[in-house]
Amino acid sequence: MRIAGRTRIVALLVVALSSAPASAQFTVLDQAQDAIGQTSVAQAPEGPPPPCGNQTISIAAMSWPAAQVLAEIHARLLTAHYGCAVRVTPGDLVSTGSSMGSSGQPAVAPEMWATRIAEIWNRGIAAQNLRPAAPTYVETAFEGWFIPGTLALTQPGLRQAADLAAVLPTLNGGRKVRFISCPPDWACAVINRNLIAAHGLSDLVELIEPANRFEMDTLIAEAAGRIQPVLLYYWQPNAVLGQLDLFALDMGPYDGEAAKCLAQLVCAAPQPSAFPPETVVVALSEWVFGDIPAIAGYFQRSSLPLAEMNMLLAQLNEPGATVAGIADRFVAEREEIWRAWVGSATR
Repeated sequence: MRIAGRTRIVALLVVALSSAPASAQFTVLDQAQDAIGQTSVAQAPEGPPPPCGNQTISIAAMSWPAAQVLAEIHARLLTAHYGCAVRVTPGDLVSTGSSMGSSGQPAVAPEMWATRIAEIWNRGIAAQNLRPAAPTYVETAFEGWFIPGTLALTQPGLRQAADLAAVLPTLNGGRKVRFISCPPDWACAVINRNLIAAHGLSDLVELIEPANRFEMDTLIAEAAGRIQPVLLYYWQPNAVLGQLDLFALDMGPYDGEAAKCLAQLVCAAPQPSAFPPETVVVALSEWVFGDIPAIAGYFQRSSLPLAEMNMLLAQLNEPGATVAGIADRFVAEREEIWRAWVGSATR
């Protein structure tokens, strides 16, 4: 997508942040635009007894937009195709993880960042009160380096971070290529500095560390609308990646030992590695697997491509958009994705 003018750039910056990656600040910067704080109940339609019986399925909508969109999508599909009564309730990582691990409620947390609450999560697993049904997203890499899509089209030899040392000298008239990193007080800034050295790029890039998130997104939006080559860091799921034409470079395999050094302010001998992986899962209370296996099966099939969530978050930035409206739109337009989740269930 090309960006035309400062007004359009600023408009793009009203981004709907899902969850910052492990190496970025984990601060919820945006809230959903509709009143998710009000508990909503979807009543089951008349018909044959639903697989969930008389039980109401409670789904946690966390305090960031991606998790809220997922909660509303699943509520609609469970009601329409399984005839279940569903309640969407507000939640957050700590309180929802603790509650599921002790009382079995809520029944579902569609976007549980388990590594963020490792102690709580592991305690619930050990007590056999909750467990993962499936990865929330098809992909497991949530952060990395990107180039503009137009550059990817003109440079077919640039597909991996390992290709940069050979390709960058041929770009930008031999001048350094800008690398837009994250704010200097974020952990990802340290990792990016060390990765630049690990890939032999210190003399090939001009490192830019914006002062804050707003400046970072402004620089990225401006860069995506220009012809000049640029390299940048970002994470997913995020509206920015659904709004701009960006290509994700393959960061190579994850190396745990190399990653430990890359995260240090002084890394004596930095070596390439992908960014640390995160465990992001659809979490179910254990009773769901035993009492309503058909619903557990649905969630075991419910992984969503990251690119799809990026687009949903971009749609959420459209004027007048709401989480409920985006969920309705997904159900109406994206059956090729959710049909596999529902399987043979019909109402």
